[in-house]
Amino acid sequence: MNMSNITNYKPKDFDELLGVSVKTLQRWDRDGIWKANRTPTDRRYYTYDQYLQFKGIKTKNDRRDIVIYARVSTRNQKDDLQNQVDFLKLFCNAKGMIVNQCIEDFGSGLNYNRKKWNKLFDDVMGNRIKTIVITNKDRFIRFGYDWFEKFCEKFNTKIIIVKNETLSPKEELVQDMIAILHVFRCRLYGLRKYKKQIKEDEEIVKELQNGNKPKSGTDTKDQSDHRHLQIPL
Repeated sequence: MNMSNITNYKPKDFDELLGVSVKTLQRWDRDGIWKANRTPTDRRYYTYDQYLQFKGIKTKNDRRDIVIYARVSTRNQKDDLQNQVDFLKLFCNAKGMIVNQCIEDFGSGLNYNRKKWNKLFDDVMGNRIKTIVITNKDRFIRFGYDWFEKFCEKFNTKIIIVKNETLSPKEELVQDMIAILHVFRCRLYGLRKYKKQIKEDEEIVKELQNGNKPKSGTDTKDQSDHRHLQIPL
């Protein structure tokens, strides 16, 4: 479930967020324990503030940081990085959001060891981050974004995606795809390299299962040597 651009939640999404069933939400609504909001067509929905309230976080007194996160792959893309930062600052200003940190990161979206990125997660786990603002999912991480978003939810950190495709350089996607292909090529090369050994191992296992001794060059040589070592009587 993507919380980044959602302010209202359907019951089936909200129950997953809270870790309860839809029937429980219905009972709470019916008993007045946790009232749902209603659309003009009388459909139930819940808000992000209700989620924070359920978690015991007072939104008015939430003084955690709002962070802008921008990333490019190489330092040759400084102009692209600055465009991201400028765009995100304009967005936050328009929304009346006071930015506490502006993280400008360099590194591939496939790299999970980016120091600034990992430091951001340390702050999330330390309950110091309220909101992370990014231009696109791939600026945060190339693959597995949903998992990281879910992880941030556990610490009541919201990720806002502004969605500006022009600020995600296509060249980076090509570079990342090449990197992935290179990894798989190396693995295939390794498999070819050990293909003969794997085949021999399989033959040994098969012979042992059949109750025969494995044939090898060493065994053959040993047998030959025993034939020539006749003890004189």
